[in-house]
Amino acid sequence: MNHQALSAFIWSVADLLRGDYKPADYGSVILPFTVLRRLDCVLEPTKANVLAELELRSKAGLNPEPFLRRKAGTSFFNTSPLDLQKLLGDPDNIAANLTSYLQGFSTEVRDIFEKFEFHNQIDKLARAKLLFLATEKFAGIELHPDKVPNSQMGLVFEELIRKFAEASNETAGDHFTPREVISLMVNLLFVEDDDVLAKPGVVRTIYDPTAGTGGMLSVAEEHLAELNPGARLTISGQELNPESYAICKADMLIKGQDVSNIAFGNTLSADGHPGQTFDYMLANPPFGVEWKKVEKEVRREHEQQGFNGRFGPGLPRVSDGSLLFLMHMLSKMRLATEGGCRFGIVLNADEPRHCGAF
Repeated sequence: MNHQALSAFIWSVADLLRGDYKPADYGSVILPFTVLRRLDCVLEPTKANVLAELELRSKAGLNPEPFLRRKAGTSFFNTSPLDLQKLLGDPDNIAANLTSYLQGFSTEVRDIFEKFEFHNQIDKLARAKLLFLATEKFAGIELHPDKVPNSQMGLVFEELIRKFAEASNETAGDHFTPREVISLMVNLLFVEDDDVLAKPGVVRTIYDPTAGTGGMLSVAEEHLAELNPGARLTISGQELNPESYAICKADMLIKGQDVSNIAFGNTLSADGHPGQTFDYMLANPPFGVEWKKVEKEVRREHEQQGFNGRFGPGLPRVSDGSLLFLMHMLSKMRLATEGGCRFGIVLNADEPRHCGAF
């Protein structure tokens, strides 16, 4: 099943929600349930071993977390004996059991569902007597990485978000950038460094200050893996939208990236990676968005820190948030004496500036 067919099948859950949910709210159910099923499938093969390890280490009075991660073969785990399939065996207690299952995840996964505000949806679905039906629907979808590779899963999320944006009369581009555009940017970013990146054991860093669902970071990682399977790309990013952040974090978690490098919040007012510089950067900042909401913080940094901060050269008009992101990225460039930096940024073609690489 290709990603369009799979996302259409997942989106068909909207048929259950119609009437009890507005079309603009379908994604609030479908996106977190899709992430949950993905994580559920990833952990399924090691579930029994993790539970046995939990019992063993708890009896020994040891902190079980590092042992559980090792047994799970991932950087996350779940200590509940439940999974989506087992939840179906007790329809009368589906809400309490699903909540308990979520609480069994390690901290970084619980944060994902908190950003989705999934507990609110569990309550709402339960009141509408739809929770069992929705859980049953997702429990029947096969999303293990052996069946749906990470690259395809990323496309599925993007297609779901596109449908969500259409239903909400939003712009899908607020959440992700088309893969064709990203591929072009990544090729331009790496083209002059192919020889260096092909060296055994090479390690590089990449950063996206407007990470969205992580599409740019994922494509860059896939490109480098194709060029040199022994290379390591350390990924960092920041995202303001809670749902996009949750999807990005879940995707990076499954790929084994350090998700503490994915920061939540407004990049312009609260830099999630202060003092850090990077080898590569990619960004598609929002077009035509004012920075008035963060004007106080931005002006304070400009006036108090000057060139020791990000906005020393001066501030653009309040309607030009894109230029602030450009200045932010310039401040994150690794010095030439440390190997230098290259970055690509997408800027509105209606402005005097266009797409560019630095």
